[in-house]
Amino acid sequence: MIMEKILAVNSGSSTLKIRLFAMPLEKSLVSMLFDPINADYCNITFKQDNFKTKLHLDTAIDYTEAVELALKLLKKYQVINDFSEIHGIGHRIVAGGEKFTSSTVITDKVLRDIEALAEFAPLHNPANAKGIRATARLLPHARQVAVFDTSFHSSMGKKNFLYGLPYEYYRTLKVRKYGAHGTSHRYVAMQAAKLIGKPLTSLKLITLHLGAGASVTAIKNGKSVDTSMGFSPVSGLMMSTRSGDIDPSALFYLMHKGVIKNIDDCLNILNKKSGLLGVSETSNDMRTLEKKASEDPQAQLAIEMFVKRIVDYIGAYWLELGGADALVFTGGIGEKDAVMRERIANKLEPLNIFRAVEGQWTDADELDFTGKGSSAKLLMIPTNEELMIARDVFSLDSSRDDNKELSL
Repeated sequence: MIMEKILAVNSGSSTLKIRLFAMPLEKSLVSMLFDPINADYCNITFKQDNFKTKLHLDTAIDYTEAVELALKLLKKYQVINDFSEIHGIGHRIVAGGEKFTSSTVITDKVLRDIEALAEFAPLHNPANAKGIRATARLLPHARQVAVFDTSFHSSMGKKNFLYGLPYEYYRTLKVRKYGAHGTSHRYVAMQAAKLIGKPLTSLKLITLHLGAGASVTAIKNGKSVDTSMGFSPVSGLMMSTRSGDIDPSALFYLMHKGVIKNIDDCLNILNKKSGLLGVSETSNDMRTLEKKASEDPQAQLAIEMFVKRIVDYIGAYWLELGGADALVFTGGIGEKDAVMRERIANKLEPLNIFRAVEGQWTDADELDFTGKGSSAKLLMIPTNEELMIARDVFSLDSSRDDNKELSL
């Protein structure tokens, strides 16, 4: 068996996550987190098997410097002896528009296209491009692959991805629903099929990625049918600081009243001052709100609204799919907050969906908490976007030729 070391790079708007895998064994050799990037300081977490260390920098660090340091740490802790050991690099790209419907080997043209698509994800695509340029300069021998969050949702039909706007806006400017979290939804759907013991192509699933960003996806026969996020990641569910679905006329009213000054102010409010933070008026962290809920009506209201929006989408997608074989919880809240899973599951009894009794909650890596007589399984599956990225890189790398794709 030919072994390859694949680097998965997840450049966020203010963080950088890096994991190195041995493929095709899918063994994680090391993980690193740089948080924050481009700030006055940076905390670095390095994990390797049972070894974990944290570093602190009192100065700012950009994406290029972070990648350089990450590679130095790989050598320092003897994960690799030489950079040539890294055969491929995969990058999570948030927005691929309609241009990219699958993971793609990065060429100079592909990189330019990714940068041009920044208007669809201004906080993420520029950071993704910086990660690509940094690794291309430092590891010029390695094939680079772009893994697009939006590509999984490219299977949606027009009736689901179009808005009720003049069709000309879609024809000329591609205004439509694109979705997000596709890499996560794709991964947990595949894992759910393994747990259920049936081919993914025969299943109907509703996957719930619940974290600071949150989305629900309806999946039929392994393909995304519909998803809650739209043209941008601000729509759909109410999230940590994002509003989710809202009547745009309410925004125009606030602008008319002078509460919102301009479009930039509007986007800032929708993305950074709304959601759990905006309703609770105290915190964007679900853990904090749950601790305060018993004595703070605003915190309790924020939780109830969060649950209601999720259940609304589950109900809609249940009808869209004609029922489902399983509901899959993932993301920071979906994986770690058993109380939240319980709140949501308790609302699903009209669909004859029942959870297991409280005493059966566990800290297992994957959890089946389906109750007796339930019409659909209830599963918790930790997401692993980096592994999904590594799989795509290895798959494309296996059929590589000797041509140089990226010339930076």
